[in-house]
Amino acid sequence: MIEYYLFIKAIHIISIIAWMAGMLYLPRLYVYHVDAKKGSELDEKLKIMERRLLRIIINPAMILSLITGLTLISILGKEDLGGWFHVKATLLLFMFFVHGLLARYRKCFAKGENKHSVKFYRILNEVPTILMILIVFLVIMKPF
Repeated sequence: MIEYYLFIKAIHIISIIAWMAGMLYLPRLYVYHVDAKKGSELDEKLKIMERRLLRIIINPAMILSLITGLTLISILGKEDLGGWFHVKATLLLFMFFVHGLLARYRKCFAKGENKHSVKFYRILNEVPTILMILIVFLVIMKPF
């Protein structure tokens, strides 16, 4: 598998970019959706956009990121993973949790049962950004 390492790493990076793009865009759609009148053309359009973004881009990209990440770990071996990796894995669990929340909120919008404000979604929009920044610094710098 070592001969495929760089190819797998490239796919891993591409899938993370797609995952993060969706994770940053979906809460922004929710910000717009809060103000859309239920049953309006905008409401229905946003429901379609949110569903497609989650199912066609975010979910597959997350799954591919996870598969390629685990494959890279198996190629490298656990010896090359320091304390930084455990912190990264913990932050990644938080990212999965946020992903799950975004999926749950999409279902609430689809049912017309959103209970959160624009401010809530604006704040939530920053969480994946902060997690991503921390994860990237850990991966690049490997501080411990």
